[in-house]
Amino acid sequence: MAIRTADDYHAQLRALLPPGPAWDREFNPGLDELLAVAAELLAREDLRAADLLAESDPSTVRELVPDWERVMSLPDPCLGDSPKFEDRQLAVRRRLVEAGGQSVAYFVELAVSQGYPQAQVIEHRAPRFGRSRFGTANFGTWAAQFMWTLDTGPRRRLGRRFGATYFGEQFGGNPSGALECVLRRSAPAHAVEFIKYGE
Repeated sequence: MAIRTADDYHAQLRALLPPGPAWDREFNPGLDELLAVAAELLAREDLRAADLLAESDPSTVRELVPDWERVMSLPDPCLGDSPKFEDRQLAVRRRLVEAGGQSVAYFVELAVSQGYPQAQVIEHRAPRFGRSRFGTANFGTWAAQFMWTLDTGPRRRLGRRFGATYFGEQFGGNPSGALECVLRRSAPAHAVEFIKYGE
């Protein structure tokens, strides 16, 4: 969307004036000042209309984050009592566009979004006739068919650091440390999930 400036609107208003001596600058100098004020107001409204259009898109929302949160039952309890504004924006985006799921790929993607790029899911297996062998590691029990482990691997270095932070931000903390809450909320009800944090 092209945003018009006050000069653009001033030129347009001048062009829309009817012909005649009453609208001439020489005979009516105050008219040009009146058009300049009207052009400023129209340019400001044009800018706010562009802002409203940007606020309707979850990837660019800033001012209306509280309204989006009210509609979407946010803030997410997994983010804690006082989440950062960026985390609140991300939660709005995720709630609107995330499809969810209960596949291995979905849970790996959840871990990656929380800062664990090498995460993998280990599915335990229950003993089955013809497939099980004595002495095999991770033989499991009958309940093992409902168990799985998320091996997070090493955590990516996140957080605010000297030279890469703004005034007022928590220094040295890792954002989005809510992996367990997000994982347990999304896991199937009949499953038993474990998290193995990497070094």
